[in-house]
Amino acid sequence: MLALREWGNPTAPTLLLVHGLTESAAAWPDAVARWSSRYHVLAVDLRGHGMSPRWDDHSLARAPQTLQEDLERVISSLPEPPVVVAHSLGGLMSLRVGVARPDLVRALVLEDVARPTGHWGPAPWFVEHQERFLDAFADGGAAERERMRRESSWSDAEIEGWAGCKGRVDRRYIREGTYLGEADLVSAVNRLTVPTLYLAPRHGDMAPDPSEVTNPLVRLVLIDGVGHCVRRDAPETYHGLVDPFIEKAFEPPDQAFVGDRLLVAEPGEQVAPGSGSGVVAPGRVLRPRADRRP
Repeated sequence: MLALREWGNPTAPTLLLVHGLTESAAAWPDAVARWSSRYHVLAVDLRGHGMSPRWDDHSLARAPQTLQEDLERVISSLPEPPVVVAHSLGGLMSLRVGVARPDLVRALVLEDVARPTGHWGPAPWFVEHQERFLDAFADGGAAERERMRRESSWSDAEIEGWAGCKGRVDRRYIREGTYLGEADLVSAVNRLTVPTLYLAPRHGDMAPDPSEVTNPLVRLVLIDGVGHCVRRDAPETYHGLVDPFIEKAFEPPDQAFVGDRLLVAEPGEQVAPGSGSGVVAPGRVLRPRADRRP
């Protein structure tokens, strides 16, 4: 089982935080500080990161499936489906879990999801880049911490959390497992049947084009002036979008999100096919409620 860290009241609604490549459960300090007074916050270490198990021959031979199955097992162990908040590599795995096992996920918050290219082996240039990057932390990463203080607007807590993860990355995964398999990002987004908020930099190279997202349950927001780590580059913008979405995701089950509207289920009528209403109970119709917005 993957390692988990926990904050907040265990009886409160649960958020599960899923980090990106070379990070860990320690990579969310500002979000945890913000959410732990209201929610039961869990953060996972993906395989080969933090305190979770290392990679072996069998798991590396099917790395994308291993990561997805690991995450499914973690979520299956929870008493209720959480809202999953995920970044980059963790975002892709959470997206795939949301498609394969929507019963496990209450809603998704995705931050600049890693985009698979259809390759089934690591790209040499990417491995070399990641190896050099991690080598910079061999001495504890003091120079990298100082560089980020000069070059970014990240909080000290975020810089320390980001830097502190690097020494516990399984280099074998970097060398042999950093491939993402099927190029399924857009098709997966459009197959989701859980409410999803997807945030990405406007000028990044991984998010779908808005014209490609036809799923009414998915709200894609492209943000100016940020890089890959939206929550660190623009925390107020991030939380201004994410916090209300999470709040509404935990509202009573007779309400559901569809796209950028909150729709309210009313008993006694049928939902029209193709209305994007797969997450609501049969025998109910979804009608827009003008006074509520996600």
